[in-house]
Amino acid sequence: MLDLGWTELLLIGIVALIVVGPKDLPGMFRTVGNFIGKAKKMAREFSRAMNDAADEAGVKDVSDTLKKASNPMGSAMDEVRKSTESFTAKTMAGPEPKRAEYDEERQAQAEKIRKKSAEMAEERKAAEEAAKAAEEADKANAGADAVAAEDTPKSAAGDKA
Repeated sequence: MLDLGWTELLLIGIVALIVVGPKDLPGMFRTVGNFIGKAKKMAREFSRAMNDAADEAGVKDVSDTLKKASNPMGSAMDEVRKSTESFTAKTMAGPEPKRAEYDEERQAQAEKIRKKSAEMAEERKAAEEAAKAAEEADKANAGADAVAAEDTPKSAAGDKA
C-alpha cells in the first residue's frame, strides 16, 4: 500500500497530536479507520467484480492455457498427479458390490442359517429337558430305594420275632 515506515508513522502521529489536540485525536483516528475500512471493502468488491467479469469472458481459461504452454513439464506432471490420485482413490475403494445379485442369495443364506440355528436351539432345549427328567427320575428312584431299604430290615426283623 503506502510505503510508510515506523518513523514516518510516528511523525504523522506527533503532527496529528499537535494539530488536532489530545481531546479530539481518538475520534479522528476512529473516523480515519472507518474511512480506510470502507476503502478496503470497495477495493475488494471491485477486485471481485473484475475477477467475475474475467471468468465470464474466459480469460481464466486462456491464462491456464498460456501457463500450460509456457510450462509443458509442469502441466504434464499435474495431469499425471490427477491420474494417480483418481486411480488410487478407485483402487483403495475396491470393487463396488452388485447388491441386486447378492441380495436374494444373501437372504436365502440368512434364512437357512436362521432355520438351522432354531433347530439346534430346540434340540438343545429338548436334550436339557430330557436330562432334567432323567435326573429327577434318578432322584425319585433313589428316594424309593432308600425307603425300601429302610422298610426291608424292619420287616426282616419282624419276621424273626
